[in-house]
Amino acid sequence: MTTIRSVAIVGAGQMGAGIAQAVAAGGYQVLLYDAAADRVPQAQAAIAASLARQIDRGLIDPASADAALSRITAASSLAAAARADLVIEAAVEDEAVKKSILTELVPHLGPDTLLASNTSSISITRLASVTDRPERFIGLHFMKPAPVMRLVEIVRGIATSADTYETAVAFAESLGKTTTNAEDFPAFIVNRILVPMINEAIYTLYEGVGNVASIDKALKLGANHPMGPLELADFMGLDVVLAIMNVLHEGLADTKYRPCPLLVKYVEAGWLGRKSGRGFYDYSGDTPAPTR
Repeated sequence: MTTIRSVAIVGAGQMGAGIAQAVAAGGYQVLLYDAAADRVPQAQAAIAASLARQIDRGLIDPASADAALSRITAASSLAAAARADLVIEAAVEDEAVKKSILTELVPHLGPDTLLASNTSSISITRLASVTDRPERFIGLHFMKPAPVMRLVEIVRGIATSADTYETAVAFAESLGKTTTNAEDFPAFIVNRILVPMINEAIYTLYEGVGNVASIDKALKLGANHPMGPLELADFMGLDVVLAIMNVLHEGLADTKYRPCPLLVKYVEAGWLGRKSGRGFYDYSGDTPAPTR
């Protein structure tokens, strides 16, 4: 199998920062890059705060936290990030953006570098097609929040080699993760099941069957879910939920995957959930308050 010592994360948003933390905690050298230069120091600060919370909960000791932070370095350019043994693209869930990044990366990659995407729904085969190494391209779908969630979906494109797959599984497991193999169909396994459920919850709100509080309470107490579906949508980001529903609707051509108009309207309004301060809950106060 390919030996991985250094890992580059392209995209320093919430997912990119979380993956960087998980990978650094696993003992790897991490290069963190974002086209918006100010996002990398923000991500490093968020990682430091996350590690501090883990110390407070007794999950790690201060020396381990300091060691993990020391392994994360800001990459000055995409070319610098491309020097890693494994490059994980963790940009927004937009196929055009991801393909643009991958196309720009390719000329700077070493011959043995592995490429992965953290996409939660987009075809690995299509993303791999814009690179010079579809056999060394794979989906590594970390769940949010990446440092805490145990699962990584491993998604092979049509050309992904057995060596790349085995290396990806071994890498994820070295981080203390459990892997599951998903075929390259729209939204893979987790989001193929989860996001339509969230969309149906939004339809339930849209049609007046229940309000935000009653819907979330019903699923938490009636189905033993740790978070209600609308609370979870806000946590994921409503723009991400909409993007995944669009991939499902377009990729499978089934009306049951039509995004709820209320979801579309919230995204159009910029009400994206926790990250924007407002979604199905208003996060401006001490306690999140339902907006409907």
